[in-house]
Order: sequence, then structure tokens, then C-alpha cells
Amino acid sequence: MNILNYKLYYFLGIGGIGMSALARYFNHYGKKVSGYDKTKTVLTSQLENEGIPCYFEENVEFLQKNLSGYTPEEVLIVFTPAVPLEHKEYVFLKQNGYTILKRSQVLGEITKQFKTIAIAGTHGKTTTTTMVSHLLKNNDVNCFAFMGGISKNYDTNLLLGDASKSETFVVVEADEYDRSFLTLHPYLSVITSCDADHLDIYKNHQFVKEGYELFANQIQKNGCLIVNKNVDNELRLPSNKLIYSLNLNTNYVAENVRFIENEAHFDVVSPIENLTGICLGITGMHNVENSIAAIAIAQQIGLKGDQIKKALRSFSGVKRRFDYRFKSSKIIYIDDYAHHPEELRATISSVKRIYPGKKITGIFQPHLFSRTRDFADGFAESLSLLDEVILLDIYPARELPIEGITSEMLLEKVNKTDKKLLSKQGVLEHIKKNDFDVIVTLGAGDIDGLVKPIEDLLKEKIK
Repeated sequence: MNILNYKLYYFLGIGGIGMSALARYFNHYGKKVSGYDKTKTVLTSQLENEGIPCYFEENVEFLQKNLSGYTPEEVLIVFTPAVPLEHKEYVFLKQNGYTILKRSQVLGEITKQFKTIAIAGTHGKTTTTTMVSHLLKNNDVNCFAFMGGISKNYDTNLLLGDASKSETFVVVEADEYDRSFLTLHPYLSVITSCDADHLDIYKNHQFVKEGYELFANQIQKNGCLIVNKNVDNELRLPSNKLIYSLNLNTNYVAENVRFIENEAHFDVVSPIENLTGICLGITGMHNVENSIAAIAIAQQIGLKGDQIKKALRSFSGVKRRFDYRFKSSKIIYIDDYAHHPEELRATISSVKRIYPGKKITGIFQPHLFSRTRDFADGFAESLSLLDEVILLDIYPARELPIEGITSEMLLEKVNKTDKKLLSKQGVLEHIKKNDFDVIVTLGAGDIDGLVKPIEDLLKEKIK
């Protein structure tokens, strides 16, 4: 299959972070691209500004007009599992013989023509993918990159290379959901973590681990797996691997870690070239750990110490990943995508380490009824690290409600007296009326719609 042979590319769920990168990729090659999504977002508006029409009504008649002039053989439908199978447009396309491929299948086809660097993990993969992409681009390595977040350095989730050159890399975020990462056969792979998640798909942690083992064994014979020590302890992995950690006796390890003015400073011991005096442009112990994996990748493709250090110093991070939105002498506001108990723990712990003695207020929107049910105790334990806990209602995404699974249920489990359940408008009223030291918004749903209003409120408060 040549994935560029189609004339029209229609996306069901075009506003997703992975789907939008693919839409941009085909648009770059001059293909006609359009798509449906349930709601209009900043990302869909950006796509429209780039010449990619987005539609927000489930309308088969309108879809038929959009497809007129093309035979089913000339059209590729790109589908995300987040769209329900009973979606009217999906049913029509299926019944009328159109080629429908999952996002992961399309990404897998694209990567076949390049040397693939794939980063997987329950958490840490988006920042690590974006960091690796920046290390390559900043050092003029020919590469494409499909990132699971918006890079703050490039303000996009897609970086473009020159496919005509003899050696071209592609950096991809390898998504474990629905076993999507099994479409990839990488030259270099990273596994940052393998905690239980997506139990609606995997049913239990053992099946999650088996999925990661399958992914690890798809690495090319001349390739290399770079894996966190915690993951190596959990999985049965191939022998062609390098192990990294923050402070253990591993192939790659960080030393002398310290934080100065919201930047991480540290050294890395490496089997190829030790690096001293690294300054990472973002903060957080979890990001130091992510950077060790990125350094290992960079060294595997031949980058030297000074090249790596220069790129890490200029790395600005990823939108919604420990993303500083407002700073003043009185108040700090950080936004983060954390939606798993371990991600919450890592983010909150990093904030507490950077701002000791400050009151930390966390505003969390649980994502999915099933995830809230499966990890309620873990969420409660992580949220209890905060000084003030504010919960929004559960963001359902692709799911229907589950009886008894609510934010009220989760809030009861949180071991903190200063806790409350608020609406989005209630959050803004609460911020308007009270004083704060550090605010952190957390979650993978539509909580990002609160970010700008909170920023605006904080600017008003310090006038």
C-alpha cells in the first residue's frame, strides 16, 4: 500500500491530537483533506486556518456531497476508536465500501518508509517524543515527527522532513490504547513506563504488560530498545536493550540533579559519552527522567555531547505538560495533562518540590468513568498530596456513565479536609474570590477550556 495514492482523505475524529497530525501530513503533500469532530476546538480552528475543512455535525447527506466526484477507491477514511461504531457517517462509509483505516494503521504505513524512533509508555511518552524530535531538528537531522502534544518550540504536533533523502528518521509517539503501537516496527524504541491503564481494553495489568512485551519484540534486528529500569523489572524484554534510571546502577543514569529557577541541572553517565553540566529548559524530576531516554536516543544516532546539551537547554516543553501559564511574585499557575494516578503523583510531587512551603491548589477533571472506577483509590491517594483539592465532574469522552462512578464518590476517598466539587463556572468564581499560592489544573478532558479564563482572572487579581 502507498498511503499517498488516495485523492481524498476524510477523518472521523479529526480534532484528536494524533488524527490532526496525520491530517496535516496529507495536507502537506497537497491532498484534499477534511474531517468530522464532535466539537470545535482551538486545534480544529488551526486546521481550518491551514486549509483543512472541519465539520461538527453528524450528517450523512452532507458527507455524501463532500465525497461526490470521488469513487470509493479514491477515498481513504481515517478513523479513531474514540468515535463510536454506531456513528451515522461511519455506518454509511462502511456500508458503501469505502476504505477505512484506524489512525494507528495509517501511521504504521507512513513509518514503513523511514527509520522509525517510537516512544511508548503509560506516561512520559509525549514529552519524551517531543524532546527527541527537538534534539533531531535542532541538530539538522532529517526527520519527520508525529507528536502526541503541541510542541512549544514549534507550535505544532507535526514536524516535516525530506522523504527523498537516503536516510530519513520518523519520530512517533507509540500509543498503547487499543494496542495501536503494534502497527510499528521501530529501529529505536523507548518504553518509559508500563503502569496499568486502559483497562476497558486490556482488562487487567498483566495484559497491559503483555502488550508492551509484544511492542518491544517488534524492534528491528539491528535496532535497540531503551527502557526505564522500572519497566525492565516488570517485563520480559529482548536482549538488545539499554536501561536508564534517575539514580540506579543502569546503562544511563542521572547524577547531581538540582533545580535552579525552574530549570533542571544535572549530569548523565552514559556508555557512549558522559555528559556534565546539562541544563534542561523545563523543570520537574519526571522530565529529568524523560530527558535521559532522549539523550540515549540522540547518542544512538550519533549526536555528540555539545549538540545534545545545546538542544536540551533550548527545549521549551509541550503545551499542557507541566506548562507554566502564569507567574508573578504572588501566584504561580501550572497546567498539566495528567490523567492517571501516577501522572498526578509525579506532577504534584514536582510542584511541591519546586515550591516548598507554598499552598498547592489542584483542580482535577477525571477522564473516563472506567478509569475513575479502576483507579479510584490511586487517584484519591495522589490527590491527597495537594493542600486544596477541587474536582470537576468526570469527562466521559467515548463512554456512557457507570452507575455509582462519580466525582462525588472520588472526592469522598480523598484524605483532605479542604476539598470540594465545583462546576467550571464555580471554579472561576472560587478563584476570583480567594487568594492562592500555586494553582495546578490537571486532566485530559475539556479542562483546557478553563486555562485562558484562569490566566485572565489571575492577571486581573495582581493589577
